[in-house]
Amino acid sequence: MRNIKIIKTVTLLPCLLWAITVTAQTDWPVLKTYDQDHIRRIAMPMGGIGTGAVYLSGRGGLQDWAIMNRPAKGFHPSKRRKRAPFFAINVHYADTSVTKLMEGPLDDSEYEGTTGSNAPNHGLPRFAKAIFETSYPFGRSHLIDPNMPVDVTVTGFNPLIPGDADNSSIPMAVLTYSVTNKTDRPISVSLCGNIKNFIGYDGLKGKSIDNKNEFRKGKAFKGIFFSSKGVDPKTEQWGTMALVYLGDGEVSYRTSWTAYQWGSATLDFWDDFSADGILENRPDIDEDDPMASLAAKSDLAPKETKEFRFLISWHFPNRHDWNGDEKKTIGNYYTTQYGDAWDVVKKTVPLLNELQAKTTTFVNAFVASDFPTVVKEAALFNLSSLRTQLAFRTKKGHLMGWEGLFENSGAGPGSCTHVWNYEQTTAFLFGGLAKTMRDVEFGYATDENGLMSFRAFLPLEENANAFGKAAADGQMGSIMKMYREWQLSGDDAFLKKHWPMVKKALGFAWIPGGWDANKDGIMEGPQHNTMDVEYYGPNPQMGFWYLGALRASEEMAAHLGEKAFARQCRKLYEQGSAWIDAHLFNGEYYEQQIVPPKENVAQSLMIGRGAKDLAQPDYQLGNGVLVDQLIGQLMSHFVGLGYLAGKDHIKKTLQSIMRYNFRKSLKDHTNFMRSYALSDESALLMSTYPKGRSPNPFSYFTEVMTGFEYTAAIGMLYENDIENGLKSIQSIRDRYDGKKRNPFDEAEYGSHYARAMIAWGGILALSGFEYSAVDQSMAFNAKNGTYFWSNGHQYGTVRITDTNKPEEKTIELSSLSGTLRLNRFELKGFGIKKFRNGKNFEKEKSVLFSVQKP
Repeated sequence: MRNIKIIKTVTLLPCLLWAITVTAQTDWPVLKTYDQDHIRRIAMPMGGIGTGAVYLSGRGGLQDWAIMNRPAKGFHPSKRRKRAPFFAINVHYADTSVTKLMEGPLDDSEYEGTTGSNAPNHGLPRFAKAIFETSYPFGRSHLIDPNMPVDVTVTGFNPLIPGDADNSSIPMAVLTYSVTNKTDRPISVSLCGNIKNFIGYDGLKGKSIDNKNEFRKGKAFKGIFFSSKGVDPKTEQWGTMALVYLGDGEVSYRTSWTAYQWGSATLDFWDDFSADGILENRPDIDEDDPMASLAAKSDLAPKETKEFRFLISWHFPNRHDWNGDEKKTIGNYYTTQYGDAWDVVKKTVPLLNELQAKTTTFVNAFVASDFPTVVKEAALFNLSSLRTQLAFRTKKGHLMGWEGLFENSGAGPGSCTHVWNYEQTTAFLFGGLAKTMRDVEFGYATDENGLMSFRAFLPLEENANAFGKAAADGQMGSIMKMYREWQLSGDDAFLKKHWPMVKKALGFAWIPGGWDANKDGIMEGPQHNTMDVEYYGPNPQMGFWYLGALRASEEMAAHLGEKAFARQCRKLYEQGSAWIDAHLFNGEYYEQQIVPPKENVAQSLMIGRGAKDLAQPDYQLGNGVLVDQLIGQLMSHFVGLGYLAGKDHIKKTLQSIMRYNFRKSLKDHTNFMRSYALSDESALLMSTYPKGRSPNPFSYFTEVMTGFEYTAAIGMLYENDIENGLKSIQSIRDRYDGKKRNPFDEAEYGSHYARAMIAWGGILALSGFEYSAVDQSMAFNAKNGTYFWSNGHQYGTVRITDTNKPEEKTIELSSLSGTLRLNRFELKGFGIKKFRNGKNFEKEKSVLFSVQKP
């Protein structure tokens, strides 16, 4: 790995500048830097898809050990005066020894508690300052201290490779400590990781019983294997962990600390480590959760830099159902790939350099693209939620997820369709996983009548559709997602397998008392939706989802030769589109016509906060300016189906959303529900009522939630209103600034909320990227620049430049993973290049060609 010396001048405190020398790894570019005043809330998940994660804090420590099948926000495995996991450094130079925690200072807010500071490892000496740099999945803390003879950087990551789900699902945190000798004399340096064996206790449930630590040697690594002899092997908290060191140097260890009381066990460790940087093992004691330590010592010449790499792996196979019922063990896909945590290390270490290189290739290509920084930040940082306890894969490999995460439990079970509808990250980066979600929806959660349970229960084979309630937006959106996955993969067998249930899911709209019982292309019946209420009467939010589902079904039916059904879908779409434009567009935006039901309503449609008096329903949108009223239209853009209604009306609606819903400051805003934005922060409100409102509109209308804000902002980008689109996205990311909120955790109903992963849509909108593996075609906007693209199976870059001919542009197209085959390449509004007999774009080989105007 190449290293260079760079000088950075960073403002750390008012009127105080530090000129610091840091050792920077040049293999990945920095997208975002957070100074000392903006690291308090940073917690970057380090884990694979569906594996859980350990989080890297902004100051370089480890926190939130969410590795045992549940979230664990705030959980540091410690008890009374026993220490939470930490890494320390000892430096010997000029007959002097200094030992410090490899973390930056505590925040002022952590000083006070009933027994003093409650911060983990509060009394241990720390570095004076910390700065955090990141391009997810890489995060790096620079630890700065003018009184230390070394500079230290702490870099954490987990492999992330678009299109390669298995190698992006490794249960491991990779930590690299880069130490630079600042002095003109040789020094001796030792780094030590310390972790308690907390198997059996996940921060909420369980208990450690007769846990054991064992020192082991592997090929090119050494470390501690954590196991348990006493924890029930059927519980979610049973499993194994490992802490290993890769590299040269003198390795020492402890499999147990002393049995001393109070703080004496830490004192014994600190004195031992500080003496010479080499640990003396202590006899194993009768302790259920023994502490283990692993140290590596090396000499550094003057000005020399060395890297010390540690790996933390885990393996907890017993995931239970949504309710944690131990009689319903679902399992984890990742644990079927490895025998235990030591096996994770054995299988990963030989591949680690290659996996890091592939991850770096992805990050470099993405960050170097000519997208606005804030769009890249929103897309890339929200991607991290896919690699938390938000999502998991069943033993058979189906990807499933909560809506969000509470501190120690999931929030909103069942891969809720009307939430995950918004998320675009999975489909465009890991298309194979997105297909497993469609398999759940149409292969398990939809019954013979076409009712899709919008929450899929577990186990899938027994309970997937037991919920028995349908959501209008969730069901129609799932149809559009089926079309998306088919187009991106080109998998006709996948489409044919699920097509019968797709048809039934669309036909469910036409049941007596249903959403569109009279089959006129307009949803009038009770429509349960993501606002957790039923809408009564036509409205844009459900209406555009329905129009999109009709268009997607038309295309799929035509491909499969079902011409009559395709014509039926087309007819309903045209009727519905014309009616919505004529009756719901009020000249500025689309609104709801509240129509109380006139006939018996299918009970499967009545779920949320219903009205006591259906003649005057409560919790309706009415004439409000709903921030995400065009979500179905946006999805249509994402999947290449174009405009679902009048283009001018769409544009005016987005202008109205910005005019009426954007608040430069919320100081004077009255909110009656949850506050995800406050005070002088800017935001797009869920809904406003410039024409007056009813006494009791839908409950969330005064709130702010990022997934809905992104929906409007990305819609603006599609309408070339770049200024307002970026302004809205910037207002979101300004709130998640590391000081007030975690930039890797946009919340709604819980942290790491799935809806926020619609942020990937900003990449699609600004590049104009569309792809069809069915037609083997690709399209972009014609604006000059270099753009990252990903279709869920391959990814790469495209560079668009002018030539000396005004009617011609040069294209440099590359695939960075796998072979791409195209029959057709389009620059929208400019021209089309057709490849006679098709053309293969080989991995890592750029191909130049030109596109002419017709």
